[in-house]
Amino acid sequence: MTEKPRILIVDDDNNIAELIALYLMKEYYDTQIVGDGLEAVEKFAEYHPNLVLLDLMLPGIDGYEVCRQIRKTSDVPIIMMSAKGETFDKVLGLELGADDYIMKPFDTKELVARVKAVLRRFKQEPETAQLSEADASQMQGDYVTYEDLMINLTTYTCIYLGNKIEMPPKELELLYYLASNPNHVFTREQLLDKIWGYDYVGDTRTVDVHVKRIREKIGGHGKWNLGTVWGIGYKFELH
Repeated sequence: MTEKPRILIVDDDNNIAELIALYLMKEYYDTQIVGDGLEAVEKFAEYHPNLVLLDLMLPGIDGYEVCRQIRKTSDVPIIMMSAKGETFDKVLGLELGADDYIMKPFDTKELVARVKAVLRRFKQEPETAQLSEADASQMQGDYVTYEDLMINLTTYTCIYLGNKIEMPPKELELLYYLASNPNHVFTREQLLDKIWGYDYVGDTRTVDVHVKRIREKIGGHGKWNLGTVWGIGYKFELH
């Protein structure tokens, strides 16, 4: 029997948390609820969830710090939740590694849909730290390769200089899309529509944040780079 995906719900409002859990359990998810930031970090290590629903305002430590602590050890997807009227820096959340966010009050069907979408994009990879160039050439599915770089969208794998680079789904999808269209300039709006979808409520700064994080991980290269076209957007540039 297939194991149920595990969702860790972190919210100090138990009524909201219980409602979220009820809807997720109807969709065949296993859930755990915690109402404290410090407890959330401990439960994450114990529960090994497939996704975290993370409220911003928490006792103990806030949602930003919980996200920061989780990202030290894991790329498990995180959806941040914030009530309207709260100070919520979406860019900061993305920089810390959140994969999506949703504002309260939200429709429970929309929340479930976002959970399903994020889980579809995220696939847990084996703990192989390094793959040889020969191994990379044998990988199947949708992938692009350049000197010292391989991006596989089927397995959500990025190999750079022989090392597996950990990337959340959106970072890898953005890099793959740009690398699949070398020297093609895309506006931020085009990238937002293509990678996040037309119904995404974020703004173009989301693209900037993800490009910055990708550059921090794969740096520059003599034969290619992730270039900025000032006033327009970005391109995967071949030299």
